[in-house]
Amino acid sequence: MIEIGGYFGLELDEGKEYYPDLIRLNTGRNCLEYILRIRNYKKIFIPYFTCEVILEPLRKLHVNFEYYHIDEKLDPIFERVLEDKQSILVNNYFGIKNNSIRKLTGKYKNIIVDNSQAFYDLPVEGVDTFYSARKFFGVADGGYLSIDKILEQEFEIDESYSRMEHLLKRIDESATKGYKDFQQNNYNLINKPIKKMSKLTQRILDSIYYGKAKMKRERNFLFLHSQLKDLNSLEIEVSDLNAPMIYPFLCKKDGLKEKLINKKIYIPTYWSSVFDCVARDSVEYMMTKYLLPLPIDQRYGLNELREIVNNLLG
Repeated sequence: MIEIGGYFGLELDEGKEYYPDLIRLNTGRNCLEYILRIRNYKKIFIPYFTCEVILEPLRKLHVNFEYYHIDEKLDPIFERVLEDKQSILVNNYFGIKNNSIRKLTGKYKNIIVDNSQAFYDLPVEGVDTFYSARKFFGVADGGYLSIDKILEQEFEIDESYSRMEHLLKRIDESATKGYKDFQQNNYNLINKPIKKMSKLTQRILDSIYYGKAKMKRERNFLFLHSQLKDLNSLEIEVSDLNAPMIYPFLCKKDGLKEKLINKKIYIPTYWSSVFDCVARDSVEYMMTKYLLPLPIDQRYGLNELREIVNNLLG
């Protein structure tokens, strides 16, 4: 029986998900586990420059893995021929490698595309691809998976209401006040079993104006690029922008990140665990140390972006 009457719940606009036809799961890393279960890969090649949570499903399923390097354009340095039960995971870094990803899907067989940082980049037909919703929108969890097979297993539906505190606290108080809750949510997602996306996460994703968010991200990205491109050591192709996650500003100058954070412009590090895996003279070490992921998302307008530029250049 449906429930009628009583107190009000959270009111959200009625809309449509960006990926209504993809498989909805509770996390991006569990999308990768889903792929590994179906394909039964025995070994997977992964980039040094990636988030360490990618290792969770590999270890859980006892899949052998081997790292590969990337070049200064963020493209794989990988010329091996994959065997039948081997795969390569490639990252669409920051959502700016769309053209490169399409070339790579034609180069390698058994490729898996990690679009966790490229929510708006549509999957290539026949290529296993996964997404992480919380990298782009105000949800506590949620992943989408594009794959041509389905596991013959019924998964429970996840519940997200207990993981929303950092999102709500940021509205009522501040990002600083909610940061510990944000970290706790990250911790709570570690080694979670595969579940279906929660009703709450799906409902929030139903309510987002994806076209508006896309337009703002691209406008903001191009503004920062116009201001910073002459100082940016990273080569960026802007002909195929598709609502990137951040603006990657690579500047080999110490102290910039701390300078911005002191001005309450919060800049994360992608990914600190890389320091333990690579040599100091490697591309990955340099990217981890000096790349600044500048915010360009739909929350911000040109006033906030000018504040970022002024603090970087001032």
